[in-house]
Amino acid sequence: MNRITKLFQEKPNNVLNIYFTAGFPSLNNTVAVLEALQEAGADIAEIGMPYSDPVADGETIQQSNQVALENGMSLKVLFEQLQGARTKVSLPIILMGYINPVLQFGLEAFCQKCQEVGVDGLILPDLPMDEYYEEYKPIFDKYGLLNIFLITPQTSEQRIRRIDEISNGFIYMVSSASVTGGTSGITDTMEAYFNRVNAMNLRNPRLIGFGIKDNATFTKASQYAAGAIIGSQFIRVLQNSSQETLHQDIVSYIKAVKG
Repeated sequence: MNRITKLFQEKPNNVLNIYFTAGFPSLNNTVAVLEALQEAGADIAEIGMPYSDPVADGETIQQSNQVALENGMSLKVLFEQLQGARTKVSLPIILMGYINPVLQFGLEAFCQKCQEVGVDGLILPDLPMDEYYEEYKPIFDKYGLLNIFLITPQTSEQRIRRIDEISNGFIYMVSSASVTGGTSGITDTMEAYFNRVNAMNLRNPRLIGFGIKDNATFTKASQYAAGAIIGSQFIRVLQNSSQETLHQDIVSYIKAVKG
């Protein structure tokens, strides 16, 4: 069974998904960050594949992409780093990024590599839903990869239901129409949107992202969904850490979020 599916079967609430950019702050941090996240009790690790034009991301994540690329991170390097990670790390791993580098790598070759190194799912925000279903889903299925779609307050009910029908794992609920790292706290408007989606009785669990940064926002988001995703704030933790304190800083932060 896919690790993401298994996780939500065993833990339907308070799921904490942590995003970080591969190759940031240093090129070879990837596995060290994964190990620290696992030790601290994070439930899912979402690894950003650096891209030169990450349109949906705010300034913090954009800068981390830039640094990672300057450090020499690429898909080839990332797969090399993840090669032995599964001997130490058992938590579900998702790769998040944009479709262009994946197509340049070769979609099937990319999916095959993901299976080899133990990746469980993909988030590709600019992959059109119909194109995924008609062209790519059979390849994702062949290599045991779940494709996670994003929805926003502007997404129509028809589209949300279609996403729920054609995908598995979870649905990434973007809390607001802003970019990552731009919102502060959960507003009444967001709550209305969360309640509207919950009333649809979808079969996939939801995780809320954008604006989640501490125990208060994580706890609040978890009241409306299966859990939440933290990205920008975690990047700041990595940014403000040194190589010597990285492990401890990660563990302390995750434990504080979980309370």
